[in-house]
Amino acid sequence: MRMRDPVHRCDPGEEFPGTLRNTRHREFPGNAASVSRVREWARESLSGRLPAPVLDDLLLLLSELVTNAVVHSDSGRTAGGRVTVRLTLSPGAVQVEVTDDGSAAGVPAVRAPEPDDDGGRGLWLVDLLATEWGCHRDEAGGSVWFRLSDH
Repeated sequence: MRMRDPVHRCDPGEEFPGTLRNTRHREFPGNAASVSRVREWARESLSGRLPAPVLDDLLLLLSELVTNAVVHSDSGRTAGGRVTVRLTLSPGAVQVEVTDDGSAAGVPAVRAPEPDDDGGRGLWLVDLLATEWGCHRDEAGGSVWFRLSDH
C-alpha cells in the first residue's frame, strides 16, 4: 500500500471532477454478492492498463466503496436497489466513482477506526491511499469517487 497526503472534498453540491475519457460503467444489484462481481469486472476492465500495485489499491478501495453503498444506502435496503460503478482512465490517473440510491443518514465521513474494530475502515483507506477523493449527492442518490495516480 502506498501512502500520501490526500486531497478530499465531500460537498453535497460538488460535481464529479475531471475530464471523462476512456470511461466504462456498469450497474450492479445492491447486495453483498455484488462486491466480488464489481471487483472481477474492474480487474478485467483494467488489467494490463495499470501497474499491478495501482490496480491492487484500486480494487481494495472499490470494494470498500461498494460495500459502503450496499450497507449504508438505500441501494442495499430496498428491493431493486442498484449500485453504479464508473471507471475512467486519463493520462497519469485512474478515477473511480460509485453511485448508490442515496440515504437519509447523511454524507459519507472518514472515521478513525480502533484497532479491534471489525469494520469502519472504508473511507479511512480511501483517504489514506487515494490521490484525491470526494462525494456528492443529488435527487437521484449519492456518489463517492477517488483518483489514483497510475504510476
